[in-house]
Amino acid sequence: MLKYFIYCRKSTEEEERQILSIEAQLTELREYANREGLLIINEFTESKTAKEPGRPVFNQMVSEIEQGSAQDILAWNPDRLVRNSVDGGKIIYLVATGKIQSLKFPTLSK
Repeated sequence: MLKYFIYCRKSTEEEERQILSIEAQLTELREYANREGLLIINEFTESKTAKEPGRPVFNQMVSEIEQGSAQDILAWNPDRLVRNSVDGGKIIYLVATGKIQSLKFPTLSK
């Protein structure tokens, strides 16, 4: 069975926008994982913009994927996971090398 990490992020700059809170993202993702029978190993949350690389929680999750703790990521929407080319490149590299086998975004399947 594939092992998933949940990743939730809300930028501190997005307070006025209609982006789900971290708790709302977690609730939706947990419900989705339950419906789909996904094995969730850990949840990562952070309140930080993704426009620049260097998010500590994101980097911790990537490190744990590189170590083999999980092979898959569940995030509310792709823009919650990456919004800059450095972090995007990390995810693409992990997919290309087989360290990430699945990226799931429930908002894309609605």
